[in-house]
Amino acid sequence: MAGKLTVHALDTARGTGTAGLRLTLRKLAPEATEPVDFTLDNGGRATLLDGAALTTGRYEIIFHAAEYQRANGLEVPEPPFLDEIPIHFGVADAGSHYHVPLILSPYGYSTYRGG
Repeated sequence: MAGKLTVHALDTARGTGTAGLRLTLRKLAPEATEPVDFTLDNGGRATLLDGAALTTGRYEIIFHAAEYQRANGLEVPEPPFLDEIPIHFGVADAGSHYHVPLILSPYGYSTYRGG
């Protein structure tokens, strides 16, 4: 079975998926890669890596929260409480599905490994 890395972000202030939220993915170890930007679809979802592109190692996803919130009309103070949200995680089995959900509000967030 080919593995994959997916994300799904929900905006609790608006009660919707985070359509248009930009995130940055990069592999940290064992060999670091250049960061790659993604934009979430209308449901707040994206497949970031699949098949042979997903390898074991340590990764980082940065969700650009304040940029998204400002673009969607939320009043965000300067400096924002949550500007960028970095999530560091490990992929031990490149044949598995790694799903990284983000539940976002202006002053908090939650994440976990989903399936």
